[in-house]
Amino acid sequence: MSSRERDEPVRLTKIYTRGGDLGETSLGDGSRVSKLDPRVVAYGGVDELNSQLGLVLALGELDPGLRTPLERIQNELFDLGADLSVPFAAGDGRLRVTQAQVDELERLCDEHNDALPELKSFVLPGGSEAAARLHVARAVCRRAELAALTAAEQVPVDPLALVYLNRLSDLLFILARVANDGDEPLWRPGG
Repeated sequence: MSSRERDEPVRLTKIYTRGGDLGETSLGDGSRVSKLDPRVVAYGGVDELNSQLGLVLALGELDPGLRTPLERIQNELFDLGADLSVPFAAGDGRLRVTQAQVDELERLCDEHNDALPELKSFVLPGGSEAAARLHVARAVCRRAELAALTAAEQVPVDPLALVYLNRLSDLLFILARVANDGDEPLWRPGG
């Protein structure tokens, strides 16, 4: 591996390596593990989530108030994937999720939720296309969180990575409500 600055982008010169043909892959520290390793499953879930956010961002008419934070979050999800892909040790100097990133998710939750009407029922996933896509992203985020929690039961995982995913799913729910602009489908028990 060549040395590079911490914030320097990764350079990929060859996409296929044949290194995973027998069901193994490399973690971020270079160690080889099974593709069934819980860390690989967890950062795979984060990658799927990031792809779902890409579908949200592909909407040309997406409100800039939603687009701007989602673009930043997409980049942070790569940071989160990098965090999960390297065995965790506190203070190891690796790229890790930060408390400031979690705090920003909480700030966005509060900012966007304050403008919404009080919920009187559970919200059904749907409404506008943007809201529907955000609900899918939220559900994928919950699944990624579960994969990260499963990994944390077996190997050391950055606790802030778990908090980040939990807070992000809350934010995606709120942003889906924002995208519906007050006209959201509500659950009617027995209806």
